[in-house]
Amino acid sequence: MPSPTRRGLIGIGLLACVCAGPRTASGIDLPAGPVTLEYRFHPDEAVVMTVAHRARTETTISGTTQSTDTATDSRKRWRVVSVDDEGRATIEHSVDHVTMTSRSSDRGEVRWSSDSDAPPPPGYEAVRGSLGVPLSRVVIDRAGRVVSRVDLQPTPPSASGDLMVVPLPDGAVEIGAEWSVPQEIVVEVSGGPRRSVRTRLRYRLESVRENVAVIGIDTTVLTPIDDPRLESRLLERIWNGEIEFDIPSGRVIRRSTGIDRRVVGFSGQESSVRYRSTLEENLVTDDLPPPGE
Repeated sequence: MPSPTRRGLIGIGLLACVCAGPRTASGIDLPAGPVTLEYRFHPDEAVVMTVAHRARTETTISGTTQSTDTATDSRKRWRVVSVDDEGRATIEHSVDHVTMTSRSSDRGEVRWSSDSDAPPPPGYEAVRGSLGVPLSRVVIDRAGRVVSRVDLQPTPPSASGDLMVVPLPDGAVEIGAEWSVPQEIVVEVSGGPRRSVRTRLRYRLESVRENVAVIGIDTTVLTPIDDPRLESRLLERIWNGEIEFDIPSGRVIRRSTGIDRRVVGFSGQESSVRYRSTLEENLVTDDLPPPGE
C-alpha cells in the first residue's frame, strides 16, 4: 500500500545521553556544546506507533490521464527480544491493525479494515494473515546500524525509503552536523532492463528546541539514470523528511517524509507519471516499567 509490553518507544527503545545546555527566558533549551546520542535497548521494551500513508499517482499516456489514490492507516509494534553485553538488541516487528483504501479514476473505491469481519477484497487476501505475527527480526547496535536482518514473512520494499530505525551519528555532534547512510536499490521494468542504483540518505541536525532535536533528511541518487522507465520506478524511493527526537527521554516522537516527483517519457514521448506521497509516524504510548526493573 502496523499493544505493547512495556516501555513503548518510537522506532525502538532508545535513550540519549545529552550534554545539557542553558535555558533562555522563553524556556527553550540551547545546547552548550556537542550532543551525544546513543540507543540503549532493554529486553521486553516495545513501541506502538500510528502510521498514516497517503499517495496519489497520475499517469498520462497518449493524452489520457488516469489517477489512483491510496490511503493506509496502520498501527505497528516493535518488540525488543534481547540485548547482548555490547548493547546490540534483537527486535521483532509486527503490525497490529491496518485500514486500506484505494480509489482510481476508472474503477471506483475499495476500502477494507482489519477490524472488520468482512473478507478482504481481491488483492488484500494476504494482509489478514500477516497481522499480529512477527514480520522481521533484526539486530541493531547502539548507533541504530542494522547488524543482521531476517524477514519472517514476505514484505514488499518500503515505499518511503524507511529504515528499520533512525540512524544516529557516531560520537558527539553539534547543530549543523551531517551523517549519511548509503543504500542500493534494484529497479526493473517489465520486459526491460534491471539495474542496481546507488542512493544516499543524508541526515542533518537542524536545531534543538525545548529539548527536541529536529533532524532533516534528504535522498540523493548517486547512479546516473538516463532511462525514464527506470526513473519512473524510482519515484517512490526518493524522499525527504524530518524527524523530531526528544532528547531527555531519547525517543523519536515523530517522523514525517514526503515525495512529489514527475517523470516524462517513461512510455513514449507523450507520457508522464507524477507520484505524490506523505508518510507520518507518531508515538502512541510510552509505558515505562516501574523503577528497579
